[in-house]
Amino acid sequence: MILEPLAPAEDGALPGELLTELTALYASNHVFHALSGDFPDPADIRPEQVAAELADELAAPGAEVLVARSAGRVVGIAVTLERHPDPADPDPWIGLLMVDAGQQRKGHGREFAGRIEERFRADGRGGVRIAVLEGNAAGLAFWSALGYEVIDHRRDLRADRPCAVLRKQLA
Repeated sequence: MILEPLAPAEDGALPGELLTELTALYASNHVFHALSGDFPDPADIRPEQVAAELADELAAPGAEVLVARSAGRVVGIAVTLERHPDPADPDPWIGLLMVDAGQQRKGHGREFAGRIEERFRADGRGGVRIAVLEGNAAGLAFWSALGYEVIDHRRDLRADRPCAVLRKQLA
C-alpha cells in the first residue's frame, strides 16, 4: 500500500482522474453516508460535493488527507488531525478512514490504520483517537478489533452527532 498526501493544485482543484476515483470511493460507501448525513443524497454523490468536502477537511488547522493506493488504484482515504481543537486533548485524531466498499475485508483498512498509527508513533505521540458515529456498529467493531477502546461518548463538533470516542495507546 502506498500513502499519498492529497495535494490540490494552487487553485484548490484536484486532478480530474483523482477526483473521479475519490468520488467512486465515497459513492461506494453510501450506507455510511446515509448514517453520517454528510451528503444530501448518499445514493448520488457527485464530484463537486467530494471536492468541497475535501477542501473543508484540508482547511482545518493541522489536517492532512491521505490517499491509499494498492496495485495503482485508490482503495482508501483518511483525514488526520495533528490535534483536536480542545486544548485539553493531547492526542492526534483520525477524523475519517474510509475504504472502497468493494475492497473492504481484504486488509486494506487494517494496513491503512496501522500506517497512520506508525506515523504518529514516529512523531512521538503517545496515543491516537477516533470518533465513531452512534449506530455505526461495523465501524465500532473495526476499531475495537484494532485495539481501540471507548473512552467517552459525546457529540461531534462538526454536525452535533452522537459519537463514541475511542483511543489507542501508541507508546
